[in-house]
Amino acid sequence: MRALIQRVSKASVKVEHSTIGQINQGLLIFLGVGPDDDAVDKDWLLQKILKLRIFNDEAGLMNLSLEDIGASLLVVSQFTLHAKVKKGTRPSYAKAAGPELAKKYYEEFIEDAQQLLGDNRVAKGEFGAHMEVELINDGPVTIWIDTKNKE
Repeated sequence: MRALIQRVSKASVKVEHSTIGQINQGLLIFLGVGPDDDAVDKDWLLQKILKLRIFNDEAGLMNLSLEDIGASLLVVSQFTLHAKVKKGTRPSYAKAAGPELAKKYYEEFIEDAQQLLGDNRVAKGEFGAHMEVELINDGPVTIWIDTKNKE
């Protein structure tokens, strides 16, 4: 499972010009599921994200987590995180999970986050839809996590 995480002061996602999810301070997570991903990957990734100390404390140091400050999540599915560009100029998405598996883990990720944080702190995009995402990246802080390469 891959996640591109952006610390935001606000973010929103629209489908067909209607806002379907929005947050103020928190994390925008672009989530990509691979064919070999499983519940262990999902659980590890969610716990890692919730505990990342990437919000500023009173001294201006990145020392607080999303949980520490009561911030929100906006989770958007993005199969293109599994793009391969080794050959040619057209990306291959063969390493992305099929829609059935990807949707399963995307929805479970959101459900688990809602159970831990509460429904009012977790917003989402629409799986498989063409979405417009707007954000104000705070910092900027952008972090890449791949559960198959835990660096």
